[in-house]
Amino acid sequence: MARTATDRKTRIDGNLGIVTAVVCIALGAVSAAMASLNVAIPDIVSSTHASQTQLNWIVDSYLLVFGVLLLPGGALGDRYGRRKALIAGMFIFGAASAAAMMVSSADQLIVLRGLIGVGAALAMPSTLSTITATYPPAERTRAVGVWAGVAGGSAVLGLLCTGLLLEWFSWRAAFAVNVVLAVVAIAGAIRFVPESSQPDAPKIDVGGVLFASAALVALVFSIIEAPNAGWLSSRTLGGIAAGFALLAGFVLWELRQRHPLLDPRVFAKRTLSAGALAVLIQFFAYRGFALVSLLYLEDVRGYSPLIAALAILPVSCTLTPVARVSSSWVGRFGSRAVCVSGLLLVAAGLVVVSGVGTGTPYVLLLAGLVLLGVGMGAATTPATSAIIGALPASQRGVGAALNDLTREVGGTLGAAVIGSVFTAVYASSLSLHGVPGPLASQARSSFAVAIGAGGPLAVQAKEALMNGIHAGLLYAAGAAVVAAISVAVLLSPRRARSRRRLAVQGERQELAYSAG
Repeated sequence: MARTATDRKTRIDGNLGIVTAVVCIALGAVSAAMASLNVAIPDIVSSTHASQTQLNWIVDSYLLVFGVLLLPGGALGDRYGRRKALIAGMFIFGAASAAAMMVSSADQLIVLRGLIGVGAALAMPSTLSTITATYPPAERTRAVGVWAGVAGGSAVLGLLCTGLLLEWFSWRAAFAVNVVLAVVAIAGAIRFVPESSQPDAPKIDVGGVLFASAALVALVFSIIEAPNAGWLSSRTLGGIAAGFALLAGFVLWELRQRHPLLDPRVFAKRTLSAGALAVLIQFFAYRGFALVSLLYLEDVRGYSPLIAALAILPVSCTLTPVARVSSSWVGRFGSRAVCVSGLLLVAAGLVVVSGVGTGTPYVLLLAGLVLLGVGMGAATTPATSAIIGALPASQRGVGAALNDLTREVGGTLGAAVIGSVFTAVYASSLSLHGVPGPLASQARSSFAVAIGAGGPLAVQAKEALMNGIHAGLLYAAGAAVVAAISVAVLLSPRRARSRRRLAVQGERQELAYSAG
């Protein structure tokens, strides 16, 4: 028996690189699917005749379902097997993508994108929890760095891949890529990925799942719809209030459970709170950046979807390798220094990009993209490791789901908030003197109409568009600076020493009391 266990350990250790490759293929497919469809929107409209509302939900149904089901997906993997969850999730992801290639109705596409989100929510937590369960502690941070690099860079690569395919094929090719990646990931998981689970773990907290799901539906739905309904509308404010009320109910429920889905007390750990805040703001800034940068490249500079994706590729080209090596920086300088420096570099990159104009040389944009990529690569690894390390080994899937959920909520907030800032500044700075009433109304609500009208109105629209882009990027940069300051305070060495001193004093008092 001892020899069998030793042989099995040797075999797993020898396959660590292959295991990482397999889970990163699944991770890349899930991450790319979040953004890759954005460049195919014009083709989808012409093929399905989707309305603007339907078009929004073709993109957002995936994000909503994915965000809501992440925590239960991670819990299912912990209890019944992370490898099983990975395979089942990728099967649903691939099968729904294959079905999406066959439809021609916008409503059917919305439903199938939601089903793809179900598969993604089941598979994605298993990618990170499989790595943390398989790698020995000494190598875990480096492996998490590889995971973080793939997670951060896949969105841009997805845009690039879809833009390239659209040169020859229709929007259906984007779903074909999902199918191919799902098949490869399933085959690799069956052959190489070891099973890891906690079969003796308590039953899943169904009440916690229901509370968390209802809260996230209310919050994520309200955030997604806020730019259309208005941030101060009764629907938005009511939805957000209902979400926070349900979230409070979730906390109260979990505090009373012997085996909660997610114990709220873990957020008292400053490392977890700092890591969650860093991940949240990084993807708040990144998703907002992706939104306005594509508008700039395609509508101001006139790039095709493929060229626009190539233009922002330097973010991925720097983020991924930096994330891989940042574990060694953490070992040398500490998590606090690396994470804070990364967030400040993110802010600096966004400030540089905000300086672009209609005729700015690409080299200025490139400088900002490199700073953004380096900053995200440096900050993501220690932040992700802090979240995963705060939970026990039996809840690695829940920890991975919490990390993914933080990324998703941050990204959704970034797209909604920065999109709203962009829209408000564009509308307020657009000069419409002498423009006929009906055209003026359309131009104020749609920059595409204003630019398509040509003449002086198009020139004014591009200037207003740039004002909106500058404001959105500076807003994101400010958020990154605030996050850097907050993380520096949360991970302050003085606070850590104080906590250790209090803990030692408490132990001494307890010993003295026992001795007396």
